[in-house]
Amino acid sequence: MRQRLLSLRPSISLRHAKQKNQTDSKKQGQDSRDTQGVPAVANPTSQDCIDTTQISDTTDNISQLPSLPRPASKQQILIPISRSGAQSPPRLPTDSAHQDSSIASLPVQLWDRAYDYFKRENMDLVDSYEKILSQQLQEGLGSKVPKSQLNIIAQDEPERRRHQMIQLIHSGLDKIESEAKLKDNLKVPVDVILSAKNIISSAIQAVPQAALAWSGICVALEVLANPINQTEANRKGIDYVINRMDWYWSLSNNIFKDLPGHATDLSGMRRELEDRLVDLYTALLCYQIKSVYSYFRNRGLIFFQDIIKLDNWDAELKAIQEAEKSFQDDTHVFSTQQMLSHSNQIVTQGRNQEIRQASNEDRQCLQHLRLTNPQDDKNRIERTKGGLLQDSYRWVLDNRDFKQWRDHKESQLLWIKGDPGKGKTMLLSGIINELDQGNTTANDRNSNVAYFFCQGTDSRINNATAVLRGLIYMLANQQPSLLSHVRTEYDRAGEQLFSDPNTWDVLLRIFTNILQDPSLRMTYIIIDALDECITHLPQLLDLIVQRSSDSSRVKWIVSSRNWPEIEGGLEIVAQKTRLSLELNTESIANAVNSFIKERVNQLARQKKYDSDMKHKVQAYLQLHANNTFLWVALVCQALADLKTLKHHTLAKLKTFPSGLDSLYVRMMQQIKDSEDSDLCRRILAVTATVLRPISLEEITSIVEMPEGHCDESEALEGIISLCGSFLTLQDETIYFVHQSAKDFILGKPSNNKYSQEAFSWIFHSGKEEVSNNILSRSLQAMSKVLRRDMYNLSAPGSMIDQVTRPNPDPLAAVQYSCVYWIHHLCDLILSTNPKRDVLRENGDIYTFFKTKFLYWLEALSLLKAMSEGIKAMKQLQTQLVSMNQMHDTTNMI
Repeated sequence: MRQRLLSLRPSISLRHAKQKNQTDSKKQGQDSRDTQGVPAVANPTSQDCIDTTQISDTTDNISQLPSLPRPASKQQILIPISRSGAQSPPRLPTDSAHQDSSIASLPVQLWDRAYDYFKRENMDLVDSYEKILSQQLQEGLGSKVPKSQLNIIAQDEPERRRHQMIQLIHSGLDKIESEAKLKDNLKVPVDVILSAKNIISSAIQAVPQAALAWSGICVALEVLANPINQTEANRKGIDYVINRMDWYWSLSNNIFKDLPGHATDLSGMRRELEDRLVDLYTALLCYQIKSVYSYFRNRGLIFFQDIIKLDNWDAELKAIQEAEKSFQDDTHVFSTQQMLSHSNQIVTQGRNQEIRQASNEDRQCLQHLRLTNPQDDKNRIERTKGGLLQDSYRWVLDNRDFKQWRDHKESQLLWIKGDPGKGKTMLLSGIINELDQGNTTANDRNSNVAYFFCQGTDSRINNATAVLRGLIYMLANQQPSLLSHVRTEYDRAGEQLFSDPNTWDVLLRIFTNILQDPSLRMTYIIIDALDECITHLPQLLDLIVQRSSDSSRVKWIVSSRNWPEIEGGLEIVAQKTRLSLELNTESIANAVNSFIKERVNQLARQKKYDSDMKHKVQAYLQLHANNTFLWVALVCQALADLKTLKHHTLAKLKTFPSGLDSLYVRMMQQIKDSEDSDLCRRILAVTATVLRPISLEEITSIVEMPEGHCDESEALEGIISLCGSFLTLQDETIYFVHQSAKDFILGKPSNNKYSQEAFSWIFHSGKEEVSNNILSRSLQAMSKVLRRDMYNLSAPGSMIDQVTRPNPDPLAAVQYSCVYWIHHLCDLILSTNPKRDVLRENGDIYTFFKTKFLYWLEALSLLKAMSEGIKAMKQLQTQLVSMNQMHDTTNMI
C-alpha cells in the first residue's frame, strides 16, 4: 500500500520511523458525552475590534449554549490582544469538565495522528490551510485571506483545536445551506450540497470529537457552492470523500474492537494495521487540504501560489481509492487471523475448563484412587535425606547406558541396580527432575512423568497395588482425559473398586488401557526400590515385563538392589538396559565425594571448624565411605549432634568403622550401653512392627513410656536421637533412615550374626508379643479417648469435606490405633501360636466392640479412613471363618 501512496505523497512512507510512538500516548480530548457539555471557544475577530474587558461576558454567554457546541454570533466574537498588539489565540474555559476530560477514543487518536503527521511533512501547505481556517473563524466562511493573516489554530492542544474546528463547521454549515438555495447555475445539484451538509451535521452531532476530520470537508463545500476555476474532477472527488468519510470515521472501532487480551500474536499485526489506517486518513486529509488550498489560491491569494502544484485531481482520487483497496485487503487478512485467534482461544478455554472444572464425580474418583501422592513422597524422601544435591546424580545424564535408554526408541526399560546406600533413590529423584523439566501445568505438559517410591517400612507404599494406584493417579492428574479409563470401572463399582480382592486385576486392566490410549503423550514411568515392594513383587515384575514392550511412547526406569529374583524376573525383557552402580565406581566415587564436601561444609558452618579440622574430617570420610552415601549421611548426622563437642570431633570420627553393617553394629552396641536402652529397644521394636511410620504422639499410646516422658516431646526426641543410625525424625514423624537399617534390626541378613543378635535383643519375647502389645495398648488408648461427637460438630449429617480438625486434635494420639488395630489382630490370628484368648467372651476386644464400636466408626470417618476400616473388618471376618473351619476340622479328627 505504501508504494501506491508514494505517488500521492512521497513523504508518508517515511512516517513510521519518526512517528510510530510519538503521539500514541498523548491525551487527545474527551468522549462524546464530555464534549457536548464543554462551552465553545470564542471566535477571534479582526484586530480592529479587540477589547479584553469583554472576555468574561462573552464566555458566560457561550456557556449557556446547547449541548452541541456552536459558534457565537459575529457580534460576540472577541479575541484578546497582547501588549505588543499581536493577536493571541483564544483560551478554552478551564472548568472542571474540561480539566477532567477523558482520553480520546481510538478514531480521534488516529485522525489526530494523521493530521499531525501530514502537518510535519507539509508544514508550509498546512500552515496556509490553517491561516485559511483562521480567517474563516474570524470573518466567516468564504472570506478572503489577507497576506498578513495569522495562524490562530491551536498547535499543541488537540482538544482545543477540535473546539475551533467545531465552531468552524457550525458556521460553515449554516452559510452553505443558506447560500446553496440561492444558486441556480451550479453544475453540482443543490441537493448534493444539502445532503453533504446533513451528513456532516449528523456526524458532528453524534461525535463532536470528529470535527478535525470533517472541518476540511466543510470548507471544501465552498468549492461545490462556488465552482469558480475548480475542475469537475475536483468536485467529484470532494463528493466522493464526503460520502466515504462517515464510514471511515467508525472504521477503526469496528475493526479493532474487543481484541482479546490473550491475542498477543495479533498485537503486532494490529499496530501495523493501525499505521496503515493512519496512512489512509492522511491521504483523505491531504485531499481535503489541497482542495481548500486550491480553491482559495484560485481566488488570487499571492502567498499561496508557489507552495504546491495541482493539476491532476483524477490521479489524486485514484490514489485514495487504491489506498482504500489495499487497506481492505490487509483488513481481510487481519480479520481472518483474528477469527483464527478466537477459534484457538475457544479450544484453549475448552482444554482449561476440562482441567479446572472437573466434575464432582471425577474429583471423587481421584480422591478414592489416591492412596498416596507420589510427589509428596518424593519431597519427603528428599527432605529426610538432607536435600537433593545435583552433583550426586548429574553424572548419570552422561552415562552411556542412560543415554542409550533415553535416545533409542527400541530401548524401553532401564534397570538401575546397586547395593544398599549407593544413592539409588536420590539418583532416580534427580532423573525425575530432569525428565520433568519444562513441564508446568497439565495443559502445557510435553510429556507425562509418573513415578512411585516403594518403602518397605510403610505398608501404604510397599505393595504392588499401591504402586499401580500411584502411577494411575499421577497419569490421570497430568493428562485428565486418561481418567475416563478409571471412570469406566469406577462408575460400576464405586470406592470398593480399590479395596476388594479383585483390585489388582481391575487396576491392571485400567493401566493397560491407559498405556494403549492413542492420545497418550510421551510417558516416562519410574519405580524406585522394587526390593522394598514387600507384597506381590512377582505381580509387579510381570507387569513391568509385559507392559514395557507395548509402546515406543512409554519408557520405564526401575531400581533395586542386586537381588537374583528381580534380575530373573526382568531377564526376559528383550529391550532393556542395565545400569549397575558397582560397574560405575568412578562416577559413584565422584558423586559421593561431592556429597561429602557438601556435608562437611555444613558441619563446618554449624560447628565452626577451622580449615585444618575441616580438611581432616573430609579426608576421613572419603577414605572410609566405600562409595556409600548412606554411611556418609549417618556419620555426619552423629557429628552434628549437639552433644558432640568440636574438640571431640576427630576422636569420635575414628570410632566409626567402614561399611554399613559395621556401623549398624557399633550403633546397636551404643544403644545397649545407654541408660535408656530398654526404652530404645521398645521403640525400635514398635517402629519395626507398625504398618506405617508413626508420630511422636502416636508412639506414646503404643509404647509404655517411663514416668516423665509421656508429655515431654523434647525428651522423646532425645530417645529417638539415641537410635540415630536406625531412626530419624521428620515433621514429628519417626522413619527408618533406610530399608537396610530395618532389615538389620529384623535379622533379614541371615548370614550376619550381628544382625541376628540385634533381632534377638530387640524382640526378646518374639515378634508376636510386640504385635500383641501394640493391639492391647491400642484398645486401651481408644477406649479412653473415643466418645460420641469427638469434634463437637453437633450435626451428625455433616459432610466430611466440610469438617475442620480441632487444635489440639483429640484423635491425634490414637490415629494409628484406630486405623490399624485390626491388622495387628489379624497378624496374631495368623501367627504360629495364635492368641485365641484375645477373642474370648468379655475380653478386651469383646468389650471394645460392645461399648465403642459406633464411636470407632465415627473416628474412622473423621480420619477419612472408613474404607480402610471396612477392608480390615472384611479381612478379620475371612480369617475368623477360616480359623473356625480349621478348629471344626481338628475336633472332627
